[in-house]
Amino acid sequence: MSQVERYKPYKGAAAGWGALVAVTRSWLGSKKALTNIRAMLKTNQNGGFDCPGCAWGESPENGMVKFCENGAKAVNWEATGRLVNPAFFAKHSVSALAAQTDYWLEYQGRLTHPMRYDAATDKYVETSWEEAYALIARHLNALESPHQAEFYTSGRASNEAAFLYQLFVRAFGTNNFPDCSNMCHEASGVSMKETLGVGKGTVVFHDLEHADAIFVIGQNPGTNHPRMLEPLREAVERGAQVICINPLKERGLERFQHPQHPLEMLGNGSKPTSSAYLRPALGGDMALFRGMAKFLLQWERDAQASGEPAVFDHAFIQEHTTGMDAYLAEVDATPWPHIIEQSGLSLADIEMAAAMYRKAERVIMCWAMGLTQHKHSVPTIQEVINVQLLRGNVGRPGAGLSPVRGHSNVQGDRTMGIDEKPSKALLDAIEQRFKFTVPREVGHNAVQAIGAMERGEAKVFIALGGNFAQATPDTPRTHEALRKCDLTVHIATKLNRSHLVTGRDALILPCLGRTEIDVQVNGPQGITVEDTFSMVHISHGQLKPRSPALRSEPAIIAGMAAATLGNHPVDWHWLVGDYSRIRDLIADTLPGFANFNERLQHPGGFHLGNSAAQRVWKTASGKAQFTASILPDDLVNAGVRKMNVTPDLILQTMRSHDQYNTTLYGLDDRYRGVYGMRDVVFVSEADIRKLGMQPGDKVDLVALWDDNRERRVKGFTLIAYDIPEGQAAAYYPETNPLVPLESYGDRTYTPTSKFIAIKVEKASASSLISAAVA
Repeated sequence: MSQVERYKPYKGAAAGWGALVAVTRSWLGSKKALTNIRAMLKTNQNGGFDCPGCAWGESPENGMVKFCENGAKAVNWEATGRLVNPAFFAKHSVSALAAQTDYWLEYQGRLTHPMRYDAATDKYVETSWEEAYALIARHLNALESPHQAEFYTSGRASNEAAFLYQLFVRAFGTNNFPDCSNMCHEASGVSMKETLGVGKGTVVFHDLEHADAIFVIGQNPGTNHPRMLEPLREAVERGAQVICINPLKERGLERFQHPQHPLEMLGNGSKPTSSAYLRPALGGDMALFRGMAKFLLQWERDAQASGEPAVFDHAFIQEHTTGMDAYLAEVDATPWPHIIEQSGLSLADIEMAAAMYRKAERVIMCWAMGLTQHKHSVPTIQEVINVQLLRGNVGRPGAGLSPVRGHSNVQGDRTMGIDEKPSKALLDAIEQRFKFTVPREVGHNAVQAIGAMERGEAKVFIALGGNFAQATPDTPRTHEALRKCDLTVHIATKLNRSHLVTGRDALILPCLGRTEIDVQVNGPQGITVEDTFSMVHISHGQLKPRSPALRSEPAIIAGMAAATLGNHPVDWHWLVGDYSRIRDLIADTLPGFANFNERLQHPGGFHLGNSAAQRVWKTASGKAQFTASILPDDLVNAGVRKMNVTPDLILQTMRSHDQYNTTLYGLDDRYRGVYGMRDVVFVSEADIRKLGMQPGDKVDLVALWDDNRERRVKGFTLIAYDIPEGQAAAYYPETNPLVPLESYGDRTYTPTSKFIAIKVEKASASSLISAAVA
């Protein structure tokens, strides 16, 4: 297939027939079609299991099908009939496996037995669970300090596993919890805690049904949260405004064909999912919202002068907020030319967005990585909050703030205490309940953990799920840092790149998946997760485990803890005999979980509650806080400016449609029209011409950063795409090598993956050979 044939612009709507074909392919490709159809029908159902994909909340209404295309892919990917067993590892050395693609590695199937790396043969060999636990305990107990260990968590871990994990690690003596949250919504938590007193979204699912306007900012729900498309479409149908703010025109934010509407499918129809579509410059969202605030302020003054109804909600502002005067002074001081230049939008575009916002009585602001992976992400999100506070759009039905989380329990893990910067209240509660002195030092986040391993200060790395080596920035440095460890441990369902980046000792510990029946001493167990709306659900696996040697995540954590700490501070093995015992401990320790086990009997679970949604502000002032941030003078980082080199383009990394985080279900990106390839870069045709190149040319992408390190990815194909000039987009993890470890958000350490200054060079012969080999 030629490069031209591999790029064919997609003309269909989101979901619909394309999704049905993709679901069928993933189902048949699982090699367990008859078994897996039953599993898919149990996805997100009462008595079934929670989808192992995204954290989008479930509609309270019943229905036979409550999964989306990518949820079906996640289920079939996990419940595959293919196995990676000891015979597989006997056949393949680690070096040989490392030469394979990320897609090939996960495609091989489910891990079946605990494996230990043998450096002499460069192969993983089978080990027993007891030997694995003993090896972990030996390494941990030999450390000079507990702070020499790093304990990573992926968002796929259950509440029960996460609570046990944080208890084990704190009893061991550290708060080193590098977490997948560090790489995504950290800015959301920081921004909202400071201004509203809570780090989670303030809306629930039903609020979407009552909103007059929904802003979808820096988010691609068609790929990342496909079940969100239905409420967006329904909002447009009932006359609400859906304003999409995203540089790329994403199909899911344009139109949606409902797979469960037979007449629409037969007629090949579709309905819109947006009312307006703004395409700002990368990093220009803060300027857009500053401009909206400037228009609102102008209209408020006009209303005061003319005696018209006020634009601001003065009763709300007076009773519930502080800091508005300082904020409005900053709005006044921000010149329009600066706003327009930085936003990348026209004055008319900004006025339109402000007018749509003003007209709506109830407004929800939703956002994802497009806002959180920038140097100035915290003030950007606080600017969104400022605009909401001006009209009282927090703490009432149909209005609020909704950071849309990624992986299925990433929010729950943080609730359970997976946090390198734990609150005093959390630590006090743990200390009081479990009667041991908890560590009070701030631990390492993901970026700091890489630095500690790179310097030789961290010697043990344990990962509860995930693909740390590929998900993190500055990939070659991250790999070298991991290789300096004395021990690396990965708890996982499937083989991935991280398992091949070994310490001197290395273990792969295979665990049950969300789809599988979890039987412990007291019988089958359910685990719980928390969705993006703070709803807590119970999940019961439905399928026979793929191997009798698999253990659950809670059981693996208990095994490590017991081997390392004995029965301190709890009897670990007794706890995992019945997960209700773990939930009782959660109820004793964490606010919002009283009568945890009893409340899970309610169909659909229960809501944890949200103080800001009740207009109770757990901030320093006791009120919601306006934030007077200065609009940045320049979005290009000082680490780039020092080079005195003008970037060719600003690059954002993103997922393809056949991808979830670093998991690749295939090599296609249907909505963007890319088939059978991933080393591509989307650039406007005008920019391609300016570069003196042609669509289809092979290029190297070179990141700019003033530290004398070359950051280059090779042999990418230029695709002419409808993208604003000056921008580029490409898939991760392939482009993670371009993100400097030192390029992260102020106060968050979140990698700036949505704003990478690059040069584009014609691929050399060596680059083409390297790309072909890869």
